[in-house]
Amino acid sequence: MEEEEDATISRIIADLEETLTNSSSNSNHNNHHQAAPISHSTLTDLQSLLDANDPDIVFRFFDNLSSKKNFSASSLVPPISSTMDSTTTNLSLSASKVYLSLLLSPNSPVFTLFTPMAFLSLLRSIRRSLKNPQQGSSGGSNLLVRCKKKGRARGRKNVERESDGFNNNESGFDAKMFFLIMKKLESVMGLIHLNRFPDSLKSLIQTVTEIPVLSSSLELGGGLGSYGNLIDLCGRILSKLMRSEHGSVESTAAEVLKSLTPLILMGKCQARTFALGFLSNQMMGMARESEEIKKAVVNLPKYLVNKAPEKAEPRGLAVEAIMEIVKAMEVEDQIGFSEYTVKMSRGKANLRLLAVDLILTIMMSLRDPLGVDLDVEVENSWGFSCLEALIQRCSDFSAVIRARALSNLAQLVGIFSNDDRTRRVLKQVIGSEEGEMNGLLRKRCTDEKAAVRKAALLLITKVTSLLGGSIDKFILKTMGMSCSDPLVSIRKAAITALSEAFKKISDQSVTTEWLHSVPPLITDNESSLQEECENLFLELVLDRVSRAGSTNHPHHNSNVKAKSIVGDIEQSFPEGVLGLLKEICNGEVSPWVKKICTSLGKKKRLKPNIAVALQDIIRSSESIWLSHSMPIEKWTAPPGAWFLLSEVSAYLPKAVEWEFLHHHWRLLDKYGAGVEFKSSFAPEDEHEGEDGIVSNSVSWAGDRVFLLQTISNVSVELPPEPAADLAHNLLKRVEGFDMHPTEVNAHVKALRTLCKRKATNPEEADMLVLKWIHQLLSKASQILEKYISKISVANKDSNFFTPPRSTRKGKKAAKSLSEAVTAVYTIGSLVIICPTADMNSITSLLHTIITSGNSDPKLNKLPGPTVSLKQTVPSLYIQAWLTMGKLCLADDNLAKRYIPLFVQELQKSDSAAVRNNLVVMMADFCVRYTALVDCYIPKITLCLRDPCELVRRQTFILLSRLLQRDYVKWRGVLFLRFLLSLVDESEKIRHLADFLFGNILKAKAPLLAYNSFVEAIFVLNNCHTHTGHNDSKGSQTERQLFSIRGNDENSRSKRMHIYVSLLKQMAPEHLLATFAKLCAEVLAAASDGMLNVEDVTGQSVLQDTFRILACKEIRISPSRGSSSDAVEIDEEGGGSAGGESVAAKGRAITQAVRKGLIQNTIPIFIELKRLLESKNSPLIGSLMECLRILLKDYKNEIDEILIADKQLQKELIYDMQKYESASTSAAGAGPSTEAAATANAAAAARSVLKEVNRTPPLSSMSVPKLKTAQGGGGSSRNDRPLHVLESLRSRKFFNSDDENE
Repeated sequence: MEEEEDATISRIIADLEETLTNSSSNSNHNNHHQAAPISHSTLTDLQSLLDANDPDIVFRFFDNLSSKKNFSASSLVPPISSTMDSTTTNLSLSASKVYLSLLLSPNSPVFTLFTPMAFLSLLRSIRRSLKNPQQGSSGGSNLLVRCKKKGRARGRKNVERESDGFNNNESGFDAKMFFLIMKKLESVMGLIHLNRFPDSLKSLIQTVTEIPVLSSSLELGGGLGSYGNLIDLCGRILSKLMRSEHGSVESTAAEVLKSLTPLILMGKCQARTFALGFLSNQMMGMARESEEIKKAVVNLPKYLVNKAPEKAEPRGLAVEAIMEIVKAMEVEDQIGFSEYTVKMSRGKANLRLLAVDLILTIMMSLRDPLGVDLDVEVENSWGFSCLEALIQRCSDFSAVIRARALSNLAQLVGIFSNDDRTRRVLKQVIGSEEGEMNGLLRKRCTDEKAAVRKAALLLITKVTSLLGGSIDKFILKTMGMSCSDPLVSIRKAAITALSEAFKKISDQSVTTEWLHSVPPLITDNESSLQEECENLFLELVLDRVSRAGSTNHPHHNSNVKAKSIVGDIEQSFPEGVLGLLKEICNGEVSPWVKKICTSLGKKKRLKPNIAVALQDIIRSSESIWLSHSMPIEKWTAPPGAWFLLSEVSAYLPKAVEWEFLHHHWRLLDKYGAGVEFKSSFAPEDEHEGEDGIVSNSVSWAGDRVFLLQTISNVSVELPPEPAADLAHNLLKRVEGFDMHPTEVNAHVKALRTLCKRKATNPEEADMLVLKWIHQLLSKASQILEKYISKISVANKDSNFFTPPRSTRKGKKAAKSLSEAVTAVYTIGSLVIICPTADMNSITSLLHTIITSGNSDPKLNKLPGPTVSLKQTVPSLYIQAWLTMGKLCLADDNLAKRYIPLFVQELQKSDSAAVRNNLVVMMADFCVRYTALVDCYIPKITLCLRDPCELVRRQTFILLSRLLQRDYVKWRGVLFLRFLLSLVDESEKIRHLADFLFGNILKAKAPLLAYNSFVEAIFVLNNCHTHTGHNDSKGSQTERQLFSIRGNDENSRSKRMHIYVSLLKQMAPEHLLATFAKLCAEVLAAASDGMLNVEDVTGQSVLQDTFRILACKEIRISPSRGSSSDAVEIDEEGGGSAGGESVAAKGRAITQAVRKGLIQNTIPIFIELKRLLESKNSPLIGSLMECLRILLKDYKNEIDEILIADKQLQKELIYDMQKYESASTSAAGAGPSTEAAATANAAAAARSVLKEVNRTPPLSSMSVPKLKTAQGGGGSSRNDRPLHVLESLRSRKFFNSDDENE
């Protein structure tokens, strides 16, 4: 055994001798030291000796090494280090294992063997083995080949043989060997103190912290070499390093934490888990025992904050990691970090954004942020400071931070609201600052960025749920407006916020706003919003009404005043239910309620209890009324109850009782018919009885309408005999022609429904319907003929204008007129349900009415009254036009004859009611007879400037719908006339116009604003002095009607508002093209003589152009999208590097093109300035101000841009300097003097402009001049370069403009 050991030692020493000899010869030959690597066989022999762990063998090895060959122990280090640097993985690891075994061997000269360079080679070997685990032998062989060439032949053969033998055995990464090396490295740390080798310590820390990352992708297998055991071993090594024998504990801990930072900030992986686990479990334990380590650990979260990435997802992981560390810290350290976060929220933008996320996580993760358990004042708690900081960030300059702060605050409010104690404290905090919170929400709800508005709506939802009570009226209105936002996400957030307010706040204003904002979304293009609208209506309206009907209603028998009866009725139902029903039947809400009920009914989501509840509500109201001994004829059902029942009964016919319907029909028919009928056109419909009860004939009529609709819906369930009696009764009522017009349609439709459902077959049903229709038409015709004859006779006897001598005759005349009006309306209703009925006799009568008193002999072919019925009986005249329109919709031949008459009446009628009705009819004609009406569209657009707001709004809405459905095209003057609606006197029309231009047209016709922009300037100024914009369309009156001519401040501001609205709809490329078109078609035309600058309208056009070129809306903002600004901003502040580079490139190109445009326009400005000076025009000031604004961003290039006109260059530089100095001096005085700063700057500009006007004329200087298009002019105009203007004037539209593609 001993002989074998001696033989092994001899082989090792012999090989070492050869290796060291080769190294010595190589060093002499190359003049530098390079140790040769040890062969694999030698490493194996040496490892076998060391594995025996026998002190005697080790002693003999070192003794033989020093005595026989005169080598020292330190001679082993260079060749082993060289072998550790080998690129062959297993050879390098074998050398590392041998080196560590030497250090750990008994009686080993540790301080002789350990050197910083060898230790670094060891660490490099460890890292290399993990980075290149499958590294082949080529690298190692090459190294050996280099050594072979420089050694003796025997040595070459020996090394090559050993190397080849090793390569044949190599099969990849040896996880077991690597694990053993790490174990030995841990043991070595107990022997060697690295306090004298700080670089080695630092390298070791970096290597150990890299191992979890590098080894995570390797197949380490189970057992001793598993990944979990490996990272545990890394943790133990790092722990050993944080001892005093390795240097300053604080510095070492700081270096360890610094090295672990990249792991902590990584995405979710095993290495990140190791780093966080090591910090939370091991370092926190050591920190409790060592103040030095604690100091480093406490500072780690602050260090991580400054290293956190800015992109959204990595930032979120960083926040999560930071909080995991903070949660493991002691309470006072946690509070200290929260205070640091609050200070950080006032730092740079990236730190503020991170602080906003951290505050949310801190308050959610740490215990008792508001001091509830400690019974301290909430203002003294650390959580209150965090809450204040978060609220302050809601008004941050950065939109991303504002949005994030609002959403985090909303999340915080929602979480704290779940606990009763924190809920009370939070309610106290936010409630005490309710005014400030409302102010904040007002601003953020109208923020320019969509993500901020969305977050604000989310916060409103949570705050409303927390506080309840009342809500700010402005915020409520803003939530309602947000329900029509162009962005789907905003609409969803607005629905949620408004619905939460509806649930929590029982205020009528909230109910009204909800009903006017949410139900219209049933027609939204987004299907998810339609479903949400249905679900909310079912939950908040129908289910609420159902619960109200199921409650027990107390009956009051006391005989009290009538006004308290209404109060008793309201108290008999849950609060807000009757108000909800009343608002449902509002004219602006009812159409959407109908659509929702229809949709829910088709999906079979309507439950019978809603119909039962509505019947109970009506019964209870009647019962309470009678219990107070009040007359039944003065009772009306709760408003909206009959309407809602009529809608749901179509899908719940079996839930409605016939006895209930029969009882109320007899009641309404008996007393409702007995009420003295008043025409719907009479000035008053209401009168107050003796007991203070308002008796309203319209209410009774409306209830009868809805009752009849309900009866029609459930007619299938009616018994045969009651159905026949009801039909006979309905026909008699219609034949009386004494009903309110709103009842006529209901009676006629109910009659048709009863006939069709009770007939045995469709043919029989059609015959029945046609029979009573002809009967009604005959009677209506007789009534009209009788009335017209009576009017004619009265006219001949000259008694038409004589007032009746007795009250009886006056009542008789009023009744006769009412009967005639109802007859005309009934005819229109019959035409709708039966278009095939014979209407020849009716047509002649209606023609007589609408043409009465007309002087045109072509229209007076039939005998009739010579006095116009429009002045004497306007109600009949209005109704006749409506009915004639219905006849034209049913008969195309009749429409061809009468549509011109409709247009004529629309133009000349002085009745707003007639004009409004005619606009509606013309819109229907446009759908039915598009080709016939198309030529009259310009005439219809005149109503956009109608003196009556209702007519203007009706015209705008109807034409907008026709345009969206492509019945009307955006051509001719239509678009230009629509622009005036942007500055209409009515706020409602302005809002509609803003929505049309800002949302609908922007998506439907994105180039419309660009293509019509220059023409709009001339049309709005009513300018026709431009040879290229001489609009011959329309009369002078029409042109003046659709212009805003004038240089007063009001006219200029209106025109500028229109221009800005159009510019906001343009993409950046369109803005650039518009800038070029304005210069070419307006400024160049003025300097070329095509636009008369001495004409008032021409001056207005020029002045408007200067203001447009100088306005901020035509400038291209870096954040503005390439095609639309309706895209939501990046809420998380993230973004790919590729996207950022593309955006930077786009901004650079935009600036280059912009600069080129300015350079091309400067010659035009120079020539125009010369022309204006020669005419002493007041527009010189506007031109100079425009130039100052255009060139203020190009101060450094102004010499180059204005090289052709040195005098103008000096004037502009002087102008800019004076303006800026005035602004700067005023701004230095503080924000309170901002208005004074603006005034001073403007005054300075005016003084500069006066000095400019005193400068010598440019004709005395050498400047490039532009040739005029006119032949005349002196020699001073003959040398102007024509190509300057022609190059701009020849620009085509954007679609073919290569420069802007």
